[in-house]
Amino acid sequence: MRDNRSPHWRQRRAAEALGSGREGRALIGPPRRPTRPHRFFTVHLGFTAPGAADAREVAVAYAEALSLLRPEVALGAAALSPADAWHRAERLFCGAVGPDGERCVDVADHPGFHHAPGPGGLGWGDGDGPGDG
Repeated sequence: MRDNRSPHWRQRRAAEALGSGREGRALIGPPRRPTRPHRFFTVHLGFTAPGAADAREVAVAYAEALSLLRPEVALGAAALSPADAWHRAERLFCGAVGPDGERCVDVADHPGFHHAPGPGGLGWGDGDGPGDG
């Protein structure tokens, strides 16, 4: 073997000798394929509660508080399950789809009308029972 140096330096030396004219430009260009879209992930928070109803209230409070602090938290995707049975997860929020594509942000199985987020959010449904729509 004539030259014992690494292939990188041999290539670099050859490019300089040929006058490639790169003058500090990057050797590697940006990727040609588009970047991946963001995926959804789930965080599991453990806490203790005397019963299922109390646990639901605490979980709803945690989810609402996190959504206030971090708007990217998907409130409608929040669920509650026993710590040893994740396959028994129950939705915490209604999530019914309204006429304009918005989703109800009230707790699951709520009585009355559905309503969109925000003050004065759009309301829909006939309000005659739990989970109508």
